[in-house]
Amino acid sequence: QVQLVESGGGLVQAGDSLRLSCVVSGRTNFHHLGMGWFRQVSGKEREFVAAISSNAGVAKYTDSVKGRFTISRDNAKNAAYLQMNSLRPDDTAVYYCALGRTSLGFRQYEYQYWGQGTQVTVSS
Repeated sequence: QVQLVESGGGLVQAGDSLRLSCVVSGRTNFHHLGMGWFRQVSGKEREFVAAISSNAGVAKYTDSVKGRFTISRDNAKNAAYLQMNSLRPDDTAVYYCALGRTSLGFRQYEYQYWGQGTQVTVSS
């Protein structure tokens, strides 16, 4: 059974930084799979934030976080990260990490495994 556990969320002020972590456990060829981060505001659709290729060589971001967020991964630790700088109130959401066979996927169905989410709240 594959499990993804996110951590690092919290309440911060606008302009602050947070680093989210996602640790993957279970039977998986982690270093062959793509990783992504999504976020969801209550009552809205879950949206793509960032994705990284299996070898960490390529990353993709949604326009609203480009230049502020950085996705990374450590295949030796079966972990992925989302460094979030210059946070804004509209970044407030539950953030989910996801693991899937598609590299750099930006659609939810491209990911087969999901974490439980971690809340990020940015106050103005």
